[in-house]
Amino acid sequence: MAPTRMRALATLPVFLGLDGKRAVIAGGSAAAAWKAELLAAAGARVDIYALEIDAEMGAMLARGAAAGTLTLHDRAWVAGDLVGAAIAVADAETNDEARAFRDAAHSSGVPFNVIDKPAFCQFQFGSIVNRSPVVVGISTEGAAPILGQAIRRRIETLLPPSLAAWGALAKEVRGAVTAALAPGHQRRAFWDWLAEKAFGAAPPDRVRNGIATLISRIASGSAGESGRVTLVGAGPGDAGLLTINAVRALQSADVILFDDLVSDDVLELARREAKRMLVGKRGGKRSCKQEDINALMTKLAKQGKHVVRLKSGDPMVFGRAGEEIAELEAAGIPVSVVPGITAAAAMASQLKTSLTHRDGAHSVRFVTGHARNGELPRDLDWRGLADPGTTLTFYMGGRTAKDIALRLIAEGLPSATPVVAVAGLTRSNEQRHAMTLDELSRSGLPSPTLDMPVLLGIGAVFARCVHQRDERMMAGVEMDVEVPPARIAG
Repeated sequence: MAPTRMRALATLPVFLGLDGKRAVIAGGSAAAAWKAELLAAAGARVDIYALEIDAEMGAMLARGAAAGTLTLHDRAWVAGDLVGAAIAVADAETNDEARAFRDAAHSSGVPFNVIDKPAFCQFQFGSIVNRSPVVVGISTEGAAPILGQAIRRRIETLLPPSLAAWGALAKEVRGAVTAALAPGHQRRAFWDWLAEKAFGAAPPDRVRNGIATLISRIASGSAGESGRVTLVGAGPGDAGLLTINAVRALQSADVILFDDLVSDDVLELARREAKRMLVGKRGGKRSCKQEDINALMTKLAKQGKHVVRLKSGDPMVFGRAGEEIAELEAAGIPVSVVPGITAAAAMASQLKTSLTHRDGAHSVRFVTGHARNGELPRDLDWRGLADPGTTLTFYMGGRTAKDIALRLIAEGLPSATPVVAVAGLTRSNEQRHAMTLDELSRSGLPSPTLDMPVLLGIGAVFARCVHQRDERMMAGVEMDVEVPPARIAG
């Protein structure tokens, strides 16, 4: 038996054209005013029937609507008012009034809605994201309106206001595209181009003026396929920390080359049709060579694909982005960068600790925790790093943590300097360990920590974390290795 093509729908999303059609609003409340303004914005001729109106309805009538018309009839509605209407909405105080409105609308063959009374509704209003001519409707079938509003806010952040201008442009040129380009590849090439541009700034005049030339080039086959690469920062792991531009890049990618440390939650936000390829870069484990990654990006981009190189943290902080950008630019491939939240910033937020608190630090340094051979870097300015007024953040420092502590103490950093080690930053299995530099130099980090990416924070600004650890130990509280975000382990 063949599987169904679509799962069951709670309701059918239908977009109803109301331009120039008559709509009825029964009631003069604020809720009725909002529905009247909404229907008029869709181009309807809205007749409002009410003996009394509140301040919001009066203000709405005074300023008018973005489109359509608003007409107030100073009387109660009657059944005959619904005849010939395209849609009817009432704000009824009682169930008897709601039932009467429903029955009258049903007899007239008019779709009806009684505000906040779903039992008397033939349809519901959902949350709306307005980028007209692009309109997004969201429904929870009345089960959770607040959830619908939260979803709307999330979508609004992903759809820039400039999308409206691109939608209008698409409508304007659709006839020319249909007339000049063959169905299939040619038309898809044009619409793919426009869809990609639509998530940037509003179309400038040069784009509008160049559309006829682009259509001509696509029709003649001279446009060619232009690939590109976007280096995207995936942040420390929590998908909620992605930037809007990062999500847009993931949603437009043809191929995603991702590091081993990128979380599944981040990948879940990518375009479903995008091909995902693991090009793991993980210390102490088998990894793709950087040269192979560069070659793969170049090859895929030359095939006309949008390649997203997805990197943990920020691409420009210990991400070898410089090597990749140089390789791509040498091959003539357009490349752009979307920054991400680097681990040090995420750690500071998780610990609620300012890395530059004026009572403990005058500078911050990001330092690599190991060299290419996996050992302690030999070419660092260890004397300069051993500055009590500097906050140090060692990336990828789990396996060399003990050696780092020994070297810093040898260069004069006080052995009582506070240290925090965070493994699996912002993830469900995050671990935190607070200690002094002396304790780290003698015992290193707990072995379970070493299976995850570790960030070391060293400096006076982390004193509170060590104090919290000590207070718990004095109270006789058992210390776990795996701790929820609010706890610090010793």
